[in-house]
Amino acid sequence: MARDKVSTDILWKDRKRILFFGLPWSFTRYSVSKDRFFISKGFFSIKDDEVRLYRIMDISLERSFMQRLVGVGTIKVCSGDKTMGDFEIKNIKRPKATKELLSDLVEKQRDIKRVVNRENMIDGHDHSDGQADIDDFDNNDDDAPFDR
Repeated sequence: MARDKVSTDILWKDRKRILFFGLPWSFTRYSVSKDRFFISKGFFSIKDDEVRLYRIMDISLERSFMQRLVGVGTIKVCSGDKTMGDFEIKNIKRPKATKELLSDLVEKQRDIKRVVNRENMIDGHDHSDGQADIDDFDNNDDDAPFDR
């Protein structure tokens, strides 16, 4: 049987690797195009997922001692995508370079789509330090009619 091919230019691809030898003996495949990230899992039954890069909010890299021994790592992705949510790109080769590539592509797509991360916004005020201003919570109006 022939599988349908994605009609996008793939910029990076890899497979999830087993830690014993670092070989790609799994049925999880990862790939990225200029605007989407793809995960394909399975052998008999295949599940394909994708996330638009502009929906990715945060990327981090983890490498356990065993992963470092075999030359792989896991990238953790925080996504605003409803179906995929947060996910991991597990046990891939060249994880630092892959994380940087993905991060650059995400920033480009967020600029193109004019997406602004508003995680630190409260009532229209930017509180980048995580603290709210006192007057954000002071709803007392001296002219408002109420009993004390």
